[in-house]
Amino acid sequence: MAPNTKTSRKAARYAVPVAVAGVAAATVAMVPAFANAGGPDLPKVTAQQLIEKVAASDVQQLSGTARITTDLGLPKIASGLLGGGGVAGGSANPEDKVAQLANGSHTLRVAADGPDRQRLTFLDGKDEYSLIHNGDDVWGYDSKSNEVFHEKNAEAGKGKDGGKDHKTGDRLAASPQKLAEEILAAAGPTTDVSVGGTAQVAGRDAYQLVLKPKQSGSTVGSVQIAVDAKNGVPLRVQLLSAQGGKPIVDAGFTKVDFAKPAADTFAFTVPKGAKVTEGVDGADKGKGGADEHWKALESFPGLGDLAGGAGGKGDVKVLGEGWSTIARIDSGEGRSLKDLENDKNAPKEAKQFLDSLGDKVNGKFGEGRVLSTRLVNALITDDGKVYVGAVTKDALVKAADANK
Repeated sequence: MAPNTKTSRKAARYAVPVAVAGVAAATVAMVPAFANAGGPDLPKVTAQQLIEKVAASDVQQLSGTARITTDLGLPKIASGLLGGGGVAGGSANPEDKVAQLANGSHTLRVAADGPDRQRLTFLDGKDEYSLIHNGDDVWGYDSKSNEVFHEKNAEAGKGKDGGKDHKTGDRLAASPQKLAEEILAAAGPTTDVSVGGTAQVAGRDAYQLVLKPKQSGSTVGSVQIAVDAKNGVPLRVQLLSAQGGKPIVDAGFTKVDFAKPAADTFAFTVPKGAKVTEGVDGADKGKGGADEHWKALESFPGLGDLAGGAGGKGDVKVLGEGWSTIARIDSGEGRSLKDLENDKNAPKEAKQFLDSLGDKVNGKFGEGRVLSTRLVNALITDDGKVYVGAVTKDALVKAADANK
């Protein structure tokens, strides 16, 4: 069970935005792979035709079951604070629940009826957690703790460009369709795109769209997206490490139906006796962008201390582009790792954070230590700077040397 402490929730927020979503915004961070053997015999298509098919898909209604498995190779402290991948009680805040997707395997029920109605339900035995967007309302309900989270957002479903609300979309990012949309939007001239054969996903024939980084230094090996051969809906996404092994992320439908879901699918009534927490309207929240790297990192035990506390504000600079993008964060507080190591009054979580770091590295920038996962690496220098990205340790050291 995940801890209910404030620190634990902050650490959980670190694991998803930085280890998955934060870097995905700057690089293409989700990768899939499929076996070609035994795939259906489908007409040949080019990569451009397949991308156009996805873009032209007008499917807005669907329901089904999806499975997402994530193996980021998180440090021990982060895995523990995420509760080992299970759906735990204690909070109905969507950020806490979606954070758990950074670890372990999860089964989800998914339903959508246009941009104004979506539902995502985490299944964990007899306990469930549901995230529901219905018009102006966003609800989160944890059946285990009988807690409800609610936001009244008049802008939900509209977005700045007339599209879907970004906040709601991010919270529902567990769907294979959403993951694929994010990847294709991020793919650019630094990406090699091809068609990698065919597959069957959830009983439907699909083409495999393969994305690979052209640049060196990325931890991402490739991304493969299974695209429904009839309607262009992405059915499955897998993320493979450049070092090989099992997928870092494997998210796909196991069942899917493109009929319109029943209207009551998106209805929600607060259960009797449930504790209700009102959220903050999306218009009052942060601006996003590069600052999100800092907000996520400063919440992680230890890095917040380097920044002078959880309220610290660092300077963020984005280095490079595409798959090799690195965020450099300067706390501006002048506090170093050595200061933290020698601080007898430092919190226990900060000490645990230091213990979770890898071997020391050095270069023209000085000395530092590396926090490693299978996808994201972060170099924390002794003078308090942080370099983070879905790149190798060597790429981080080179960036630190060039931008000291």
